[in-house]
Amino acid sequence: MSEITNIALDAMGGDNAPAEMVKGAVDAAGKEPAMKVFLIGREEAVKRELAKYQYNKAQIEVIHASEVIETAEPPVNAIRKKKDSSIVTGMKMVREGRADAFVSAGSSGAILVGGQVLVGRIKGVERPPLASLIPTKKGVSLLLDCGANVDARASHLVQFAKMGSIYMEHVLGVKKPSVGIVNIGAEEEKGNALVKETFPLLKEEKDIHFTGSVEAREIPHGQTDVVVCEAFAGNIILKLYEGVGAVLISKVKEGLMSTLRSKIGAVLIKPALKATLKTFDASEYGGAPLLGLNGLVVKTHGSAKAKEVSNTLIQCVTFKRQKINEKIRECIQADTVSVE
Repeated sequence: MSEITNIALDAMGGDNAPAEMVKGAVDAAGKEPAMKVFLIGREEAVKRELAKYQYNKAQIEVIHASEVIETAEPPVNAIRKKKDSSIVTGMKMVREGRADAFVSAGSSGAILVGGQVLVGRIKGVERPPLASLIPTKKGVSLLLDCGANVDARASHLVQFAKMGSIYMEHVLGVKKPSVGIVNIGAEEEKGNALVKETFPLLKEEKDIHFTGSVEAREIPHGQTDVVVCEAFAGNIILKLYEGVGAVLISKVKEGLMSTLRSKIGAVLIKPALKATLKTFDASEYGGAPLLGLNGLVVKTHGSAKAKEVSNTLIQCVTFKRQKINEKIRECIQADTVSVE
C-alpha cells in the first residue's frame, strides 16, 4: 500500500467555505485512498457540512480552529495575532510534521507570510515563488512567480527557473522542460534591467534547458514549459489569462444560443466543444504551490469550488510521491556548495 499523504485543508478559506471545501475533501478521499485530510475550521460548521456525505471516516478528520483570517486583514498582524485561525493551525501542522501539505483558498497575503514565517524556506532558497499551471495549445505551462515576489532579483528568477523545471519534470512528466523568461521581444538585448541581468545567468545554467525570451502572446501557444518572471508581471499575465478565457467562453456560448440554426449546431458540436473548453478550466489544474518551503503550501483560487479543491488535494499526493521538496533541496544545496 502507498504511503499516506496527510493534508491540512483550510475549511474556512475562500468564498465558498466551508461547503465546497468539505465536498472537495470527500471527493478527493474517494478517488485517492492513500490520503488523509484534516479539515481545519470551526468544528460545528464543518461537521454540519460533513454530515451530508458518506465517506471513509479514517480518511477525514476535523480539527477545530476558532478564528478565521479575512482577506482584507493585514497579513503579518493576522498571522501574529490569530494563533487559533485555520491558516495558522494548518501551517503549524506542516511545520511540526503532522501534515505533509497545507491547502487554502483564503487570504493570499496570510498564506504567503505564513508559508515563510511558520513553515520556513528550504536552506538556500532566497524567495519562494507561487507556481501556477496555465493552459496552452500544447497542454500546460508553469508560470512562476505569479504572486509572491513583486520585487525580485536576478538570482531569485534563476532559482524560480530551477524549481519550476523540477516541478514540471517530476509532477507533469515533462522531460527536459524548456524555460523562457518573459520579455517584450525575442532579442537578448531587449527588456528591463531585471530581464537583461537575468538572461545571461539563465544561459549559463547547466541544470535547466533555457530557450530565451518568451513574449506574452506566445505563452498561450506553449512556446516554453516553464515561464519565468517576477510576480508583478506574472500576476498580470495570470489574471488577464483568466479574464480573457472567461470572456471567450461566455461569448462562444452566447453566439451558439443566438439563433435557431446556431442552437442546432450547438447540439452537434457540444461533446467536442465541452472537451475543448475543459482544457481552459482553471479548476482542472489544482492550486498554485509555494515552491521552496520546508513543507508543501498550496494556494487555490478564492472562488474555488469542490472540483478545484479535490484536484489540489490529489496534486499534493503527487508532490509528495515524487519527492519534489527533496529534489529542490538537493538542487539548491548543490548550488550553495559549488559557490562556496
